[in-house]
Amino acid sequence: MRHLKAHRKLGRTSEHRMSMLRNLATSLINAREERIVTTLPKAKELRPFVERAITLSRRARSLEGDGAKVDGVHLRRRAAGFFHAGNTQQAPLAGKRGQLRLPRTAGVAALRRLFDELGERYKDRPGGYTRILKLGKREGDNAELAIIELVDNPREREAIEAAKKRSKSGPAKKKKSGRTKGASARGRSAASNLEAAPETSETTEASGTESAENSSAIEEPLSQSGEDETK
Repeated sequence: MRHLKAHRKLGRTSEHRMSMLRNLATSLINAREERIVTTLPKAKELRPFVERAITLSRRARSLEGDGAKVDGVHLRRRAAGFFHAGNTQQAPLAGKRGQLRLPRTAGVAALRRLFDELGERYKDRPGGYTRILKLGKREGDNAELAIIELVDNPREREAIEAAKKRSKSGPAKKKKSGRTKGASARGRSAASNLEAAPETSETTEASGTESAENSSAIEEPLSQSGEDETK
């Protein structure tokens, strides 16, 4: 039985673990390349955590009807619990030497990007929004590292478009090169045949003269021997 084995504890308490997952989710959504490097157990725990938030944004994109706006606000508030939106109960003058603390906007930016961009991107994708790539073990503590990234990111789409362009332009160039090679080969074979033809005629003439000389040289000794016998 799998009792009390729902998640990896990661050596942390529940509050510490949830805070860490919110930080990782915020970093992943706000990352410029839409990928972060972390340990493999953390990446495996972050994957279902952040995919639930993306599912809420995808569900908000498919809302229709009169209550779509209200339901969209409800889904946005539920998704806000997956990110650090800042401590609203902290004192305004609790900074160093009475300075005002700057507002924490990373979670707000992640939530905005989640519903404005990612919800539209994954509107027709029923799950599987992230990918984990193993990097091997880290020097020092020998921990397994991994990359967790969002699928269909701009870098991946650019690579797919470049591959399509190469596949379209590649066969045409190969056909042209094959035709030119075939034509050049035919021209070379024809030229070699033309050059070989005079050489064969000359060799036949030379062989004919050599055979005639050999036959005359053979006939002369025979005639001399016949004359000696008659004498």
